[in-house]
Amino acid sequence: MLKNYYVYILTNTSKTLYIGVTNDLVRRMYEHKNKLIEGFTRKYNITKLVYYETCNSIEDAIHREKQLKNWHRRWKINLIESLNKEWTDLSIDLMDKDAETSSA
Repeated sequence: MLKNYYVYILTNTSKTLYIGVTNDLVRRMYEHKNKLIEGFTRKYNITKLVYYETCNSIEDAIHREKQLKNWHRRWKINLIESLNKEWTDLSIDLMDKDAETSSA
């Protein structure tokens, strides 16, 4: 079975951006939203998922994460807004879909 890896961008009310990598986006979002992860996201209340993409290998995901972290802020904003113009919290739908598949 092919495993997916995710590169994701989170934000807060001040539009501070955080870029991360995970192999389980639903679990990671639960951890961020419940402040279970020490560090930057917890300190600055960064819990809103505004962008994510799927990679087929951890190497590809880490490479993409590093690439995005080196981008200018404007480029990151353009990337987010190319798919999520209103900066909607994508984790809500993601967690709803996971709940549906878990109960099926």
